[in-house]
Amino acid sequence: MILYDYVLSASCYKVRLMAALLGHDLTLRAVNFHPAREHKSPEKLAMNPEGTLPILQDGDLILTDSADMLRHLTEDRPEWRSEGDDAWLTFASGLNHSLGVARLHDILGYEADIDAARSKGILALRKLEEHLTEQRFDGLTYLTGERPTIADIACFPNTALAPDGGVILDPYPSIRLWMRAIRSLPGFIEMPGIHRLHELAHPE
Repeated sequence: MILYDYVLSASCYKVRLMAALLGHDLTLRAVNFHPAREHKSPEKLAMNPEGTLPILQDGDLILTDSADMLRHLTEDRPEWRSEGDDAWLTFASGLNHSLGVARLHDILGYEADIDAARSKGILALRKLEEHLTEQRFDGLTYLTGERPTIADIACFPNTALAPDGGVILDPYPSIRLWMRAIRSLPGFIEMPGIHRLHELAHPE
């Protein structure tokens, strides 16, 4: 499988992360999203007329929506799927259009209604915090239950990168615990702005 990728993209990262957690190999093809806007080149538009990243190519199959990519990667891994995933994949799209837009504005200088993007992002974080707090009361760690699914991987990147768009995560303890659980998963990989958990050396 080939992933047309931009290292700073939250949407690209969720696909890289899912593949890493599954132990799948991806061939990464770097796309100069900024400043060259290579994703708008004739070659890339022929693959994805929407002019967005990521693009995942698996043989003759080309996927251009990150949610579809997560579904594709896990189609033979039922432990990563749940009945509640679809609603959270839609929620993740909302995070991309709020927190993600705020981040593009702040780190790459993209034009945006930054106040509206941040306000929508904060409302989404409050909803996420409320849900995760309820889950904790029920003894559940992840969005749809006791194990992670594509729902968690879809929502994690833009949430974790919210500070890059001027939205702090300090008011959301349940979100921070959830992010720590994801960063603790075997096979977790980093991206700029999201680091793995570091093991502490125990004194001899």
